[in-house]
Amino acid sequence: MRIVLPGNRHLEVELNDGPAAARLAQSLPVTLALSRWGDEYYGSLPAALPAKQPRRDVYAEGEVALWPEGNAFCIFFGPTPVSHASEPRMASPGIPLGRITSDFSWLKGQGARLMASLEAE
Repeated sequence: MRIVLPGNRHLEVELNDGPAAARLAQSLPVTLALSRWGDEYYGSLPAALPAKQPRRDVYAEGEVALWPEGNAFCIFFGPTPVSHASEPRMASPGIPLGRITSDFSWLKGQGARLMASLEAE
């Protein structure tokens, strides 16, 4: 999967196995309005993804996940307001969807809102 962002920037994502990631891949392309929460971008998906999978609240930088409470796609690139240290932490447990395999360090310099397209590769 690829996340296309303003300025002709993109992030390559390797999706996990699992029903939520598979459904996301089937639903592409999707356009999202992303909001920033610390060093996380999130945006509501237009169609619900399966949420009956193992969940966790701590992620690695570069992981993408589903936040089931808001049916939101999340991109983690650093700590969030609920982090205990430098780890990315979701507000409540979510479902891992995959990992960014390209450089994402430039996300830290972006603003409070972004438009993104999720596309099949």
